[in-house]
Amino acid sequence: MVCGVLSLGLYGVSGYLVGAECALSSGLPAFDVVGLPDVAVKEARERVRSAIKSSGFEFPVSRITVNLAPADRKKAGTVYDLPILVGILAASGQLKLRGMEDAAFLGELSLSGRLRPVSGVLPMALAAQRAGLRRLFVPADNAPEATLAEGLEVYPVETVDELAAHLRGERTIAPAPVWQPLGAELPLPDFSDIKGQEETRRALEVAAAGGHHVLMSGSPGSGKSMMAKRLPSILPNLTRAEALECTEIYSVLGMTSRERPMVLRRPFRAPHHTISPVGMAGGGSSLRPGEISMAHNGVLFLDELPEFEPGVLEVLRQPLEDGQAQITRVSGSVTYPSRFMLVCAMNPCRCGWYGHPSGRCTCTEQAVRRYLGRLSGPLLDRIDICVDVPALEYEELAAPGEGNEPSSAIRARVNAARAVQAARFGPDGPACNAQMGPKDLKRYCRLDEECQTLIQGAYESLGLTARSYDRVLRVARTIADLDGAQDIALPHLAEALQYRPPAYLRR
Repeated sequence: MVCGVLSLGLYGVSGYLVGAECALSSGLPAFDVVGLPDVAVKEARERVRSAIKSSGFEFPVSRITVNLAPADRKKAGTVYDLPILVGILAASGQLKLRGMEDAAFLGELSLSGRLRPVSGVLPMALAAQRAGLRRLFVPADNAPEATLAEGLEVYPVETVDELAAHLRGERTIAPAPVWQPLGAELPLPDFSDIKGQEETRRALEVAAAGGHHVLMSGSPGSGKSMMAKRLPSILPNLTRAEALECTEIYSVLGMTSRERPMVLRRPFRAPHHTISPVGMAGGGSSLRPGEISMAHNGVLFLDELPEFEPGVLEVLRQPLEDGQAQITRVSGSVTYPSRFMLVCAMNPCRCGWYGHPSGRCTCTEQAVRRYLGRLSGPLLDRIDICVDVPALEYEELAAPGEGNEPSSAIRARVNAARAVQAARFGPDGPACNAQMGPKDLKRYCRLDEECQTLIQGAYESLGLTARSYDRVLRVARTIADLDGAQDIALPHLAEALQYRPPAYLRR
């Protein structure tokens, strides 16, 4: 007898339907799983066997063949334990699946028949929703996450006994309610803690308002890392669509939980400079997302930028342009979303004091050039805003901090500028000024004659490229939005030009 049960699989951060076809036939007892299963799927045989016996059912003494279709796509993980078990029980006549044509099953089994949570439930639930399924049976710990795919009835299952009783109509499992966040999130670090550094605070405000990439350069202790960590406090809230995109990535990585099934804040990722290219971009044997995908819709902070290996920094170049990371290995090719704000901090030399008025720098000119030479021109060309962060004077440190502007005030201006951009581009356009394409630049970044004269001189004197020219226009458009101006004016363009890389980085 053959019985088919619907389940779901993962490819990258996209889910797809999987059919678990279970056939019982005469012959020597055997249990085979086909359809390109990995080791975890093959080991499901022992988990399913033990769970069936522990739950009071009889394990069929016959030849059992399970086909996971489509058979040409590799199946990985423990998500197929439950559909294999249900298929075997249905094929052996111990369970009836009438009316289950629009239902899918997924989950890992313990040897005692309890269900354990699995990774990637949200993208699989969204795939079930797109396929027109109405019901989804998942481990109870995964139910809050699965309910984020609206339009599905999600049934939280604790044990095989509980599921069997529901399918027989003896005891009903109530569908899980759509998950809602409970209580307020913990407060973020606030810009009111920052003393002085008005120019850098302004640069970060412009960056947040337009989604621009930032490089801060300055001596040790000037507050670069401290300000970078406060950047999320002035960024706009995630929209629901953005939150679901982030949650899909974190779900695939197993970083969601029953208590926190959804990403509610823009991610802030700060990998150490010893990270590998695979850790940054993603990959490995299982083609996992990397740090640039975990920072999607948020901030990727690289402290001590020149200390990163050149190969690690170069893998950022294409994602900074395209907003996605394509990973190709022998085992396959996947594309992960990777649209993030790149925020970098660095010292001007290895000792950190190059150019400081105190003359404390001990580096030779050759050592400084070698240190800065770790940053390639194409990478710097992709950064919209470069700002020098000077060391604080004693008077600034000793001054009382009551008058420092809080993040809430900065965020109000950022939200106002983002609202202007949302109205300008519409729902199908770019999310912010930093994502404008050539057509958008031509339409929304027109320059009058005075501005054209200024940028022409800057183009020649600063050695701008076509890419950096476009980035100047995007930043100028953001400054004009913060100013409430309809068109880019001379002061807006002049400020944007000041944010190009300083001379010591361009040499």
